[in-house]
Amino acid sequence: MHIFSSINWIAVLVGTVGYFMLGALWYSFLFKKKWIEYSRIDMSDPNMKKGVAAIMFGSFIMMLITSAGIAILTEIIGVHGLAEGFHLGLLTGLCFAFTSMAINMLYEKKPTGLYFINGGYQLLGNIIAAIIIACWK
Repeated sequence: MHIFSSINWIAVLVGTVGYFMLGALWYSFLFKKKWIEYSRIDMSDPNMKKGVAAIMFGSFIMMLITSAGIAILTEIIGVHGLAEGFHLGLLTGLCFAFTSMAINMLYEKKPTGLYFINGGYQLLGNIIAAIIIACWK
């Protein structure tokens, strides 16, 4: 497909890294205690540490796919620069990531606070990736 040849894949990768690094900050420093509380995760359970590298790799791949989708949209729509990147990230974050998570959380009857922590991360991650990709043209 022609659209894939016009994508700046380095920008996609850097956008993905920005998204991923936000997660490190978000879940390690900013919302760690509340996220653990809402998730009801027992951090002292030795099984929690099993497969962490695979989980992190898998999440990176999902963020790479998201960033590639954002890059495709920047090409199709013609998004350029910080403000347009912000708006695209806000659009994709709210309309796709934030709402998709809300649907799952409604059925899973998860705490509202967990929704806002996880959904907020996805929203901001989309914004960061979109800004990087839209500015790096």
